[in-house]
Amino acid sequence: MFLSIATTHRPATDLGYLLHKHPERVHETELGFGKAFVFYPEATDARCEAALVLDIDPVGLVRGRGSSDGLLDQYVNDRPYAASSFLSVALARTLRTAMGGTSKERPELALAAIPLDVAVTPLPARGGERLVRDLFEPLGWTVEVEAIEGIGSQAGHGSRYVSLRLRGEARLSALLNHLYVLIPVLDDGKHYWVGEDEISKLLSHGEGWLETHPAKELIVQRYLKHRRVLANMALARLAPETEDEEAAPERRDAPEEALERPIRLNDARMDAVIDALRASGAKSVADLGCGEGKLLARLMRERWAERLIGVDASARELERAVKRLKLHESGGPPEGRITLLHGALTYRDKRIAGVDAAALVEVIEHLDPDRLPSLARALFREARPGTVVVTTPNAEYNALFPDLAKGAFRHPDHRFEWTRRQFRDWVRSIETAFGYRAELRDIGHVNEELGSPTQMAVFTR
Repeated sequence: MFLSIATTHRPATDLGYLLHKHPERVHETELGFGKAFVFYPEATDARCEAALVLDIDPVGLVRGRGSSDGLLDQYVNDRPYAASSFLSVALARTLRTAMGGTSKERPELALAAIPLDVAVTPLPARGGERLVRDLFEPLGWTVEVEAIEGIGSQAGHGSRYVSLRLRGEARLSALLNHLYVLIPVLDDGKHYWVGEDEISKLLSHGEGWLETHPAKELIVQRYLKHRRVLANMALARLAPETEDEEAAPERRDAPEEALERPIRLNDARMDAVIDALRASGAKSVADLGCGEGKLLARLMRERWAERLIGVDASARELERAVKRLKLHESGGPPEGRITLLHGALTYRDKRIAGVDAAALVEVIEHLDPDRLPSLARALFREARPGTVVVTTPNAEYNALFPDLAKGAFRHPDHRFEWTRRQFRDWVRSIETAFGYRAELRDIGHVNEELGSPTQMAVFTR
């Protein structure tokens, strides 16, 4: 298995200081399952590349294990050749200081984002290219995936092995920790027994990114070898609950909420959505992508909202919504007024058919653009509510947020952020395809040149 990390930061040979490995040497580390070698195929001021190669002893992997598996299964498998938890162990052993993000000789550089070009091959991808992208793209990486044909191929499913290439600007330590956690997740297996100490490793290497990752639950489950008790413990520590949560069940602010709080945008957005739903005359409302139930909590106070449905793909978020809304508790809403459903928005769902209105509040930007047509068909053609309210960020307004880097999104899970023209074009396509009429509205302070921070469309038919 092979991992390559290259940079064009000037001077590029400073990569050696970050990795704590001199470019003019071959560095060898003995491991319990073989050897790891770090060397530099290229080391110039313009570009420097470091490679980590594992030489795994396939016989040593099974010697003395006393496995009950068949003899052939023990010796003939992909473990000596494919990137897996062995690579994670090698990273931790050979590049431990680099993963910690420190450098005695270049301390400022260790804290800086630098251009990085990464290759991992062959990489088991149990979940295919879609899963690879779902794991790395929310972290800001540009992802290229190429199937390795001829090995591990299954009829109608192609190869389960890929070559992965990542490009982007990030701290080297962030890259190494992403790889440490996500490579075993893609392989969906570990070569060693997993106990409670693995939770600490996961939380340590996932610090600063795992708690907000949209695939957090899948990552935790696979990393901990689907041991439910351990996974529940890890998820609880990623989203700790305190005694104050019942009185104030707000989670720690997501990046988008912290960014928008000074202009009270969330309040303005909720008010605008509720005003539009109230004006529609709706009696039943589906909150699609309801999360922890913030909009539903506001709608509970509206007497006209007789039946409310919340739909979300995250079971964890729905659990939070149950607590926020006090479902099935004394003082909570009447039985049957609010229903929470676990489901994906891109598939037809008969459970929301017939509702008077639907709301997607800051939801569409969390979907890959190529999934929007599926969402549109499921909502506007199949469920077909009388009114649909959609809000999404206005990318042009981002220039007015002082703490947002140029070209960055408001939240790391956003797959896109549209300009006013792009949003208008999408709205018009819905009108044309599904027979709705739409009114575009601004939410928040309107800048003469850049528009409002949030744009909203109210579809009616």
